[in-house]
Amino acid sequence: MSNPLTPGMTHEKVIKTGPEHSARNFFPHLPEVFGTPYLVGLFEGVSAELMAPHLDPGEQSVGIGMNIKHTAPTPLGMEVRAKAEVTQVEGRKVTFKVEAFDEKEKIGEAVHERFIIKVDKFNQRVEAKKG
Repeated sequence: MSNPLTPGMTHEKVIKTGPEHSARNFFPHLPEVFGTPYLVGLFEGVSAELMAPHLDPGEQSVGIGMNIKHTAPTPLGMEVRAKAEVTQVEGRKVTFKVEAFDEKEKIGEAVHERFIIKVDKFNQRVEAKKG
């Protein structure tokens, strides 16, 4: 990494929620609100975006863990803003504190871990697993 990640670095991402983000897409008897799986995806995305400019050619990042709390509902149609902050860098493992807010309040938080991979090596492993 020629431009290293360091604790304290932050990045934000905003999305406008719509029907495609509904919890009901996962099970018909869930509320018609911003679903937790989409919050997880938003947390992954904002963290990956923070890392991307710091990776060398041939590197990507993958999520390896998340401890999430989805603490408040968000009506569809509202914007959701996620903020990721690097809290720890241990070799190729990067840990983030991530928070999300809708237009009214904080709706969730997580500790998220990502790992820097070598794309070629990773893809070889995937192909080998296919058989």
